[in-house]
Amino acid sequence: MGIRKKSSKNPPVLSHEFIVQNHADIVSCMAMVFLLGLMFEVTAKAAVVFVTLQYNVTISATEEQPMETVTLYHYGIKDLATVFFYMLVAIIIHAIIQEYVLDKINRRMHFSKTKHSKFNESGQLSAFYLFSCVWGTSILVSENYVSDPTSLWRDYPHTMMPFQMKFFYISQLAYWFHAFPELYFQKTKKEDIPRQLVYIGLYLFHITGAYLLNLTHLGLVLLVLHYFVEFLFHISRLFYFSDEKYQKGFSLWAILFVLGRLLTLILSVLTVGFGLARAENQTLDVSSGNFNVLLIRISVLASICLTQAFMMWKFINFQLRRWREHSCPPQPVKKKFVTTKGKPSKKERENGINGALTSNGADSPRSRKEKSS
Repeated sequence: MGIRKKSSKNPPVLSHEFIVQNHADIVSCMAMVFLLGLMFEVTAKAAVVFVTLQYNVTISATEEQPMETVTLYHYGIKDLATVFFYMLVAIIIHAIIQEYVLDKINRRMHFSKTKHSKFNESGQLSAFYLFSCVWGTSILVSENYVSDPTSLWRDYPHTMMPFQMKFFYISQLAYWFHAFPELYFQKTKKEDIPRQLVYIGLYLFHITGAYLLNLTHLGLVLLVLHYFVEFLFHISRLFYFSDEKYQKGFSLWAILFVLGRLLTLILSVLTVGFGLARAENQTLDVSSGNFNVLLIRISVLASICLTQAFMMWKFINFQLRRWREHSCPPQPVKKKFVTTKGKPSKKERENGINGALTSNGADSPRSRKEKSS
């Protein structure tokens, strides 16, 4: 369903302003083309690649489960088409949340331009983080990853994924890829673009790495942990924008942020440094999906540690800036009488007149008072 933004002006067709105002309608039409392709036999085979998950394998019944057949998935080049389609879906959902939720709140609260952009960013991310946390947690519980931590490295490589696991990773990649065109659609300021490109790139790098290196179990646990902490930050910022007195959420977020970084490092070292290091098969085999070699393990741990160090550095700078703002509040500026250049003030003119009268021998008001006494 397209989203039509109300505007009193009608920009030229295919102009920048036209695309920005009607990007949700344009993307909706593109998504409908793929869905309509499923209805015709000629285009159905091509449309299925975009809409449904590919590379499914059906495992026949075993002695332990004689009445059940399980369908698992692995990854391949066709996943790029699926990611592209769900990137279009993410753009449509982004526009729906923006127009029907965030824009209505913005009109009521009358935010400034700076708060307006930050409120929109936190509103979109908090909705995504909450949805991803709930979805990821349900997968962890259903697959017993929480009750059995050894499943993070046991039976590696984890080339076969259940439907929910693969769909979760496809959705994650689609969402973070959709963030690139959103920089244009939302008219992001030039000074904010480098910051957003950095964190979008970090998300795509780590999610893609976990997906391609068959570290999906570890990646899912770390994503859920990270998303929960980030959700708390953005929901705290939303409350702060509504009323600046609500700052307790930032204190709780600060504690959980540090704990989240430590837990991320512990799980990563435990899985990659100890679990995979003690595995029997440690030969590189791309065809079977085994990347358990020393060089790749060191690269994975180095990327995780460097990312956590970068996040801690940004966190420390953020806390120091907040501490300076609270310890050194801005002092009120004293008003000074500023005179126009080349023109004396009223007081100076009066002093000049009195001085001139005194120098010419004329009686000043004070001298006349003394004489009369």
